[in-house]
Amino acid sequence: MQKARNFSSRALLLAVLCLAAFWSSARVHAGDARLKEISSDPSALRSAQAAGRKASSFCVNCHGANGVSKLLDVPNLAGQNPDYLLEQTRKFGKGERKDPFMQGLIKALQEEEKIQISLFYASQNPQPGTPDPAKVAQGKVVFLKYCHRCHGERARGDELIPRLAGQHEEYIVVAVTRYRDRTGERQDPQMSSAVAPLKNNEIKLVAAYLNSLP
Repeated sequence: MQKARNFSSRALLLAVLCLAAFWSSARVHAGDARLKEISSDPSALRSAQAAGRKASSFCVNCHGANGVSKLLDVPNLAGQNPDYLLEQTRKFGKGERKDPFMQGLIKALQEEEKIQISLFYASQNPQPGTPDPAKVAQGKVVFLKYCHRCHGERARGDELIPRLAGQHEEYIVVAVTRYRDRTGERQDPQMSSAVAPLKNNEIKLVAAYLNSLP
């Protein structure tokens, strides 16, 4: 009898966990579908981008008015893939990405606002830098060896992989080092494995190359 009760309890717990996972997955896919719905309607897209500019007002101090950050260790969001931006806001909200400041801000946003902000930043123009040409040339070699298969030859990513073209060098160095050293701030086993062979100087060269890309 006791074994039967234990089995029943475990079965109930498993059912609850599966149901929770289902609803969590459903919410994520619903958000993505909403983003695509808006993107397919030019009028709705313009309205969402305008709303996103207003909703992102609290982001300006760090990420810049048009998504080009004046803080070199803070990422540029201009031109970033909207699906990727949306997914990252969700990860901050769920604590899957660790940053107390960002986590607190993201929790204050409604889902529709997250979509609008993602679409607004995606519509802005990136502003590449002008790093040392010699470093750019060396960094390109390293990038094409380790990174281009996922991020693309022009480092523009896709719906699931971030655009790196035009990012600040300092931000790239910090992010890649955290992946390589598995410090906990950035968690992606595939990324950690991909950048594991990189030496500090190679990371800096890659950062210079990425910063130069339009």
